[in-house]
Amino acid sequence: MKYQAIIVSDLHLGIKDSKTDEFIEFIESHPTELLILNGDIIDGWALNRGSKWRKSHTKVISKLLKISNKTRIIWIRGNHDEFIQEFMNNHIGSIEIREDYILNVNEKKYYCFHGDVIDVFITKYKWLSKIGAVGYDFALWLNRVYNTYRKWRNLPYISISQKIKNSVKVATNYVNDFETTALSMATKKGCDGVICGHIHQPEDRMINDKRYLNSGDWIENMSAICVDTSGIVYLYKR
Repeated sequence: MKYQAIIVSDLHLGIKDSKTDEFIEFIESHPTELLILNGDIIDGWALNRGSKWRKSHTKVISKLLKISNKTRIIWIRGNHDEFIQEFMNNHIGSIEIREDYILNVNEKKYYCFHGDVIDVFITKYKWLSKIGAVGYDFALWLNRVYNTYRKWRNLPYISISQKIKNSVKVATNYVNDFETTALSMATKKGCDGVICGHIHQPEDRMINDKRYLNSGDWIENMSAICVDTSGIVYLYKR
């Protein structure tokens, strides 16, 4: 089965927790006419902090460049891969570099953008967001240690960072505000819905008369937005 479109985001190549093998397996098993890389594919912030670039990360880039010969690929700038804006409205190989994109599916329009432009911590307090990124790195390290122990005890995986997000009221309010603001962007663009990433929270739901879709991430959730051959749009989670 070949898909009309696949939208992925937040792979964060450059950090140890990037699920590169699973991502390549997903891309190979989901051939598509259009692949939208919806931001934060490479984690420039982590690399600037001294994070190690691994062979598995190079394999992903090589895979994307290879399939771009027969698949249209659009790479939308995120905040962690903002360096690609130097190629804005141009190409890296056959890969198109864009700020955003409007996806047309069965007479419905979806506004695709990463999401950082509506994040006040990014737009006004970038230094604070970078401190938060270090904290997230620590949470991922804690995840690895804790879940290694749980695996040894034959217990299921638990995401510490997701539990914190879901239990802290401030974090919950942040996600709700993000979703509302994202949909207002879709309205301004004359679209029926929005597809974004950024907050690592995969979602597919209607809010009033607009559809909110978030492609999640490939660090913990391993999720994507898929459009099948009949034009059905749905959230994929591994």
